[in-house]
Amino acid sequence: MKNNIKLPKQTDSLASWLNYLEFINKQTCLDTKSIKLVAKSLKLLQPKEFVFIVSGTNGKGTTCRVIEMLLIQAGYRVGVYSSPHFLNYTERIRIQGNLLDEKQHIYSFIEIEKKRINNLLTYFEFSTLSALILFKQSNLDVIILEVGVGGRLDATNIIDADVAIITNIALDHMDLLGSDREKISIEKAGIFRSGKLAIIGEPDIPYKFKIIAKEKRTTLLKVNKDWFYYKKKNSWSLFDRYGLLNNLPFTQIPLSNVAVALIALRTSGFKIPTKIIYEQLPLINLPGRFQTICKSPHIILDVAHNPHAANYLSHRLNKLLKRGKTHAVVGMLKDKDIKGTLIALINQIDYWYCATLNCPRGAKADQLALYLQNSYIFSDIKSAWQKALENAEPKDIILVFGSFITVTEIMKITSINKLFDKH
Repeated sequence: MKNNIKLPKQTDSLASWLNYLEFINKQTCLDTKSIKLVAKSLKLLQPKEFVFIVSGTNGKGTTCRVIEMLLIQAGYRVGVYSSPHFLNYTERIRIQGNLLDEKQHIYSFIEIEKKRINNLLTYFEFSTLSALILFKQSNLDVIILEVGVGGRLDATNIIDADVAIITNIALDHMDLLGSDREKISIEKAGIFRSGKLAIIGEPDIPYKFKIIAKEKRTTLLKVNKDWFYYKKKNSWSLFDRYGLLNNLPFTQIPLSNVAVALIALRTSGFKIPTKIIYEQLPLINLPGRFQTICKSPHIILDVAHNPHAANYLSHRLNKLLKRGKTHAVVGMLKDKDIKGTLIALINQIDYWYCATLNCPRGAKADQLALYLQNSYIFSDIKSAWQKALENAEPKDIILVFGSFITVTEIMKITSINKLFDKH
């Protein structure tokens, strides 16, 4: 461990603490040995609250958000841990839909440092422990944990959740999780627990899921077999063993994520009045998920960064009433499926503004432009954004996508500072 950085004080800023965590931590890896040791010494491994854990290639954050908001509106006290953040580290932990004061985060960091001793932790492991500490002191009814990567060896999986949710399985993080869906499914099924429920929102279930569930004695509730949802012209409906929720309002987020969240709530025994479900579903949103920040031109921010998410984004764009051209500002990480992601949107975009992401994992703009026509190349996101604004007519659409980093840059430029709205 490097020793030439000083341990911050309680009176130092959160930024100082985060810099310290970045400096002392081990590199990203999937291994829960160290975090379990520290969590055990902090007495965090057996929370008294009901715990949902949410994994999947896409849609984890929105699924967590639906569960969170419906529970809060129904009178439960709820804590959510999610990642990554956009503008501020404090976005990672919400209690009753609110962000916490920086001092509370620093308090939790100090508690971890007291027990960490010689155990090296990743940034994500440190923040996971911090969330569990803050939840423990908040008198909650429910904790919702969003898996970082995979599931089996993710830091969030040190907790035995009451209900596991897997939204979907597609190819992403293949360097860590495996090169095909079967291998990836083994990692995601690591969140299954004996005698507990696992809600699966993926209709094409990998064979390994069934094997692992049987070995662990986990009960799978599978879409299109144990529960169903279907669209109608102006509404949608959901059906499970508890009956029918008919003529539900459409939402601002993927319907599949809303459906899996509702099934998780219904099977967990929480009392959510039907009136609350009907009233709240149209209001629930999450920053950076098909988020409109301007109407003229129509500016949309979306963190889609793999083919699965890009295909859904293409579907959403296709449903918009278009009066002009569509401009796309895109920046991606080089370890993503760049070709597959861009090709999924190629029929929706008239002009591309490809930007280099200036970070160690960032792809160069010309790597993106290789697969595109009508493309411009820029050395950074800001330059690409400015050119798109210059070229766009009031009736046009500007889409910003490709990475959380890309969307965050535009949020900073446009001075978006209130990301979470409890309605």
